Amino acid sequence: MLLIDHYAYVNRLSRVHPAEKIILALATLLQCLLSSSPVTPLLAALLMAGLVIAPAKIPPAYYARLMLVPAAFLLPGALAVAVCTVEDIQSLLWGVQLGGRAAGVTAGSLAAAAAVLLKSLGAVSCLYFLVLTTPVADVCAVLGRLGLPALLLEIMTMMYRFIFVLLATARRIYTAQASRLGYSRVKSSFYSLGRLATGLFTKSLYHSEMLYLSLSARCYAGKIAAPPVSRPLSARNMALIAAVQLALLAAALWPGGAGR
Repeated sequence: MLLIDHYAYVNRLSRVHPAEKIILALATLLQCLLSSSPVTPLLAALLMAGLVIAPAKIPPAYYARLMLVPAAFLLPGALAVAVCTVEDIQSLLWGVQLGGRAAGVTAGSLAAAAAVLLKSLGAVSCLYFLVLTTPVADVCAVLGRLGLPALLLEIMTMMYRFIFVLLATARRIYTAQASRLGYSRVKSSFYSLGRLATGLFTKSLYHSEMLYLSLSARCYAGKIAAPPVSRPLSARNMALIAAVQLALLAAALWPGGAGR
């Protein structure tokens, strides 16, 4: 079990009704995506980080490492947005002349890049909050009560579980290869990587067959029974969620806070 799945079960917010956490995460996510103000995603990212670290008691260092993963992909994209081409180099804050045009950054392109980066990090923080505080079984139970097909929920559950199986299998194969100096040279690294992909494919087929046999041995009849969520919705928590959403909306509409 990966730490991200471990914390979903042992965090201090695991006993909160999953529907409340889903509503908070999705409502904040929508505000991040629909708001034209950079204040909204920034506040959303800070809010979700505070909830994950303080009430849920997720270690700050672990949460910071998780946020570094999407940041490594988002920063190059933001840099690409920041660079633009214009005809007059004088309109650039910094740039170089390339023939008849100039390439560089302007105040507008920097603002657009910052907006894209903040909006993406805010959205990712909402998803991290949901993943780190809510087990996937609870999420599927709520989605099932909303009327999603049972087949779709089973596929979601299987795919989620197989992520950990594939990661554990890939880790074992890589450790075995590395112990035999399979990645000591560039040529051997490419060869070992190909063998890892082949072994991972065959192992995944084997594990899927074993999973089906284990389900059949437990009288699987086309539907995986999930325990219902017995915890009641909290009127206090729902009021707090509504207050948070109104505060985010007010921050986005505050004079001078709305983006242009």
